[in-house]
Amino acid sequence: MDTPQIGPEAGRGRPLIVALDHVDAGALPLVGGKAANLGELIAAGLPVPAGFCVTTEAYRDVAAAAELAEILDRLAATPAGDTGALAGLARQARERILATVMPVPVADAVAAAYLALGDRVAVAVRSSATAEDLPFASFAGQQDTYLNVVGVEAVLDAVHRCWASLWTDRAVVYRVTNGINHATARLAVVVQHLVEAAVAGVMFTANPVTGRRRQAVIDATPGLGEAVVSGAVNPDHFVVDLATAAVLERRLGDKRLVVRARQGGGTEPSAQPASDTLCLTDEQIRALAVLGTQVEAHYGEPQDIEWAIDPAGSLWLTQARPITTLFPLPAAGLDDSDLRVYFCFSLAQGLHRPLTPMGLAAIRVIGASVVRLYGVRSIDAMAGPPAIRDAAGRVFIDITPIMRSAVGRALFPRILDVMEARSAAVLRSLFDDARLSVMHRSWWPFVGRIGRLALRYGVPLLAAQALARPPAARRRLARINVELERRMTPPDSAPAEQRLDFAVRILGDTTAPLVPRVLPAAAAGFAMLGLAGRLLGANARPGELATVLRGLPHNVTTEMDLDLWRLATRIRADTDAANMIRRIPAAELAGRYRTRTLPPVVQRGLEEFLDRYGHRAVAEIDVGLPRWAEDPTHIIGVLANYLRLDDPDRAPDVLFARGAAQAEAMVATLTARARRRGRVRGRVVGFALNRARQLAGVRELPKYYIVLVLAQVRQQLAAVGAQLVATGRLAAAEDVFFLDLGEAAAGLQGQDLRAVVTHRRQTYERELRRGHIPRVLLSDGTEPEAGAPPMMFTDGGLVGTAASAGTVTGHARVVLDPTGAHLQPGEILVAPSTDPGWTPLFLTAGGLVMEMGGANSHGAVVAREYGIPAVVGVANATSLITTGQQLTVDGSRGLISTPTTEPTAS
Repeated sequence: MDTPQIGPEAGRGRPLIVALDHVDAGALPLVGGKAANLGELIAAGLPVPAGFCVTTEAYRDVAAAAELAEILDRLAATPAGDTGALAGLARQARERILATVMPVPVADAVAAAYLALGDRVAVAVRSSATAEDLPFASFAGQQDTYLNVVGVEAVLDAVHRCWASLWTDRAVVYRVTNGINHATARLAVVVQHLVEAAVAGVMFTANPVTGRRRQAVIDATPGLGEAVVSGAVNPDHFVVDLATAAVLERRLGDKRLVVRARQGGGTEPSAQPASDTLCLTDEQIRALAVLGTQVEAHYGEPQDIEWAIDPAGSLWLTQARPITTLFPLPAAGLDDSDLRVYFCFSLAQGLHRPLTPMGLAAIRVIGASVVRLYGVRSIDAMAGPPAIRDAAGRVFIDITPIMRSAVGRALFPRILDVMEARSAAVLRSLFDDARLSVMHRSWWPFVGRIGRLALRYGVPLLAAQALARPPAARRRLARINVELERRMTPPDSAPAEQRLDFAVRILGDTTAPLVPRVLPAAAAGFAMLGLAGRLLGANARPGELATVLRGLPHNVTTEMDLDLWRLATRIRADTDAANMIRRIPAAELAGRYRTRTLPPVVQRGLEEFLDRYGHRAVAEIDVGLPRWAEDPTHIIGVLANYLRLDDPDRAPDVLFARGAAQAEAMVATLTARARRRGRVRGRVVGFALNRARQLAGVRELPKYYIVLVLAQVRQQLAAVGAQLVATGRLAAAEDVFFLDLGEAAAGLQGQDLRAVVTHRRQTYERELRRGHIPRVLLSDGTEPEAGAPPMMFTDGGLVGTAASAGTVTGHARVVLDPTGAHLQPGEILVAPSTDPGWTPLFLTAGGLVMEMGGANSHGAVVAREYGIPAVVGVANATSLITTGQQLTVDGSRGLISTPTTEPTAS
């Protein structure tokens, strides 16, 4: 853009100085985020103090003279975790900037612009970086600000120090954390009239704790707002409804510290007695609410605002930036005028990471298939059902109809009790919200639809057949695998358009019907376990029924893990091959696998394993992620973990066999107890427990088969991607997974999609770094679980859901992504959640702690089968527990503590 300037230009013909009222968002590369925002707000007619900006061109000249190239190269090569090295390099960069004399043209331009504001006028000098006040990273407080700067020399010195603050330790680490290239970061400096504040502070136009939109939070104190921003004072606190300007909460702060401008320049803090009066009147609060509404309306998103009120009572806006910590809301639908409740489906499935755009698209098609199965016909397959939403690359389900129906409230939380217990508790906490009152009380529509679905697929008959003849039921389920392979093989010569249509068709026609075809057998097994529990009553002690499920046969996931252990055993027998696996990085070994240059025992063993299980992956419900057959790095890393296990008694096959023996012994014990209460009761309990062991293991098959379908879909989409590369529509074949199905079709029709993919990849990379994902989110932005402290014990322990009986003490290993994870034998695995791609790690784990899950979630079930003590549903476990910390995990009571203390609930 053509930005009017004050003073001379830099050598490249771009201005060194620009007035704030002549910049807007388009000038960000020249003036940085803070100045661009201030210019936008001035143009919107909002009360912003006048001033100017020393542009990034001035910083560029200083940085070039400081010769930072070598430091930038070293920073780029320094790992993000090496904070000591990063801090040392940051210090060197700061020292070079400060030691570099400000070029004369820059100094003259700054002096002239300052004098134009007034003779020895007091100003605020603030850093304005190009990577600052961005929608995804605010950089709040990462660079320096100087208040009440008076005189030309003082202003020049403050500008110079602002430039150096681009290289504070915190700014460097922040850029690394957010994936921002140091070499592209530039700093401008804002110089503004200082507001002589009678009272000042900050305002968030959305509640930063609960996430609730349109609920402003204001912190205020007498004097300059620096006391609030720096956290040096306990301010007055207000919560305001922006729609009505009603004050919802007032909390008096003691305000013992006041920061004021000092005569002649600078600021000084002064202590004062605790205040017993609020520093804002209701009229001023309403004025702030109006200002916050105007700023948010201008940007279209919640804002973090700094403000000041001068002695005359005028309200000034000194800064505004996006609130980047809020989780984005799912896109609103046509019927979203009332409060909606969104449940995070992808998190419940064990995915903490975002899904690729194509992964989201595939979920929508499967979702359309599910609702058609339920009896809803008018659904656009590629759009998916309206209930499926996405935000931040995660899948959310609009469960408002469930929450507002009697049958939904009765059943859905009970299902979650065993699958994701904390989510169940969060949903029950919403039952008393008048905005979510029950509207549909009859059970008959639900019963009718479920009944018709069950009859259509012969569910009662399949369950009965499974109970009567478990081997025959398993043979029937095995035939489904053969059928799937036959149905999912398009002609080799099929064109890309046909392959895309084929992918959509098998997603929509094949996946959802797998559940009613496969699940009855497993459901019958669990029903028998429940029947046995009822008949046993008090004769079954806590944890004994769960013991029956140890070492379950016919579980495809545990069979996979044990097959991988057997491969590790064969490799161990070849000393050279074993040393290679231990010594060489997994990624390099994966490359050798692809070139078929691994030792024969490893090459053949991996080929055999991947021939059967290569369609699986970590985060495998995302069709956009490579399968193990494409990239075996994770599997090779797991093999290296297995080779570290030297204790024969901890060998996974030994543990599994031991668990199976314990389970069979428990079946005999429980049957004998029941028999003492009657021969018939004993026979029924024995039959029920036997069938539970024979059938419950097949519960993994529905997802196993669905993942098999997704792997085939991925193959077809990869071929589509190759065609788009051949026609110049994409840069690489795998870029197709950063499109949705409709965009892929448009590409085959000639649309260039390379710019779309570039933007999507950048967004995806940012979302990979997101730390917090809400289990439940309301459409007003509220996270019902936010602000509630985790359930703690007096000695610092944590509580969750008991998932797998037993007690173990060991060192924690916090793992956020299993790919490349190094888990030493006996360590306690602490994870946000797990899916089948994580389970190979379970074979060497001493215990399991998960943030997500319930007693029958995937991780809990597999932990029981392996006999690993497990506690799940532990809020914030991956942040509260650190790697190397010694823990005792009590999987019978759901307690986690240090080994030196026995926790008792407070």
